[in-house]
Amino acid sequence: MLLQVDFLRSLFEPLVSGNYSPWVVGVELLLIGVPVYVILRFLQGTRGARLVWAVGLILVVSFLLVRLVAQEFELDRLSFIYPYFVLSVGLIALVVFQPELRRGLMRIGERGWLRWGRSTEQAIEPIVTAVGRLSKKKIGALIAIERTTSLGGVSASGLSVDAAVSAEVIETIFWPGSALHDMGMIIAEGRIVAAGCQFPLADSEDVDRALGSRHRAAVGMSHECDAMVIVVSEETGTISVAQRGRLRRSLTTDSLRALLVGAFAPETGSAKASPQGTAVPLAEDGAQRPAGGDTTGDEPAPAVGAKKNA
Repeated sequence: MLLQVDFLRSLFEPLVSGNYSPWVVGVELLLIGVPVYVILRFLQGTRGARLVWAVGLILVVSFLLVRLVAQEFELDRLSFIYPYFVLSVGLIALVVFQPELRRGLMRIGERGWLRWGRSTEQAIEPIVTAVGRLSKKKIGALIAIERTTSLGGVSASGLSVDAAVSAEVIETIFWPGSALHDMGMIIAEGRIVAAGCQFPLADSEDVDRALGSRHRAAVGMSHECDAMVIVVSEETGTISVAQRGRLRRSLTTDSLRALLVGAFAPETGSAKASPQGTAVPLAEDGAQRPAGGDTTGDEPAPAVGAKKNA
């Protein structure tokens, strides 16, 4: 016990003895604390957060075991292998945290200082209109809108479309029975780049078990990049948005429009949330209609040979 007290005293005595300048101590603590805070903030709410606590617990227990027990009872062999044990834990952590490290490096490489083109801003209203119609008809949809991280690798897994963004094209692609309706769509620079794309699935523990594969794919895609991923539930018609691994559910068309405007056209403010700058009216059944007229009842042009399921 006396050895433990001496060890703790040896740690804190230099701080109060006057040998260290308070400014030096403050800078050192800041340089240590800021990276730790950034890492924990990045891992918050993910599987990596639990792994961090597990690795930290292993290191703390092993440190106390070696410094307080091994030295007191002169367990030299234990003290000898401790540095190699810490090195092994570090190598194991690189493997365990490989997905988190990959996402972190991708975020560092994001072109955050570049502004998105106004073409993406012009695509907001067609996207909202199409999502509103699909939600009302309970037609499933999965749409990823590219921001700063390129989605070229994911779009290569699907069918190249390269079409202008319009509500009719989006509805046609996701119409039940079409060849591309079960996969994801990618929109970049105001154009539909690809459809029928396979998005990476999130782990089951990251998503509510009651949600289906579309929601898992949306969360998985948002884990891999900074894209905004829109999901329409085929069972309930609920609109959800996944960003940075977090899923926002039960959105209205107004709230979806606000999210898109805030992400792709922040300089326009809320005044351009709808084309006329007015609130979007509600239909008699409570479903929201896009501003500028009642178009939610229009049937989209289905794909050739497609037929809506009962």
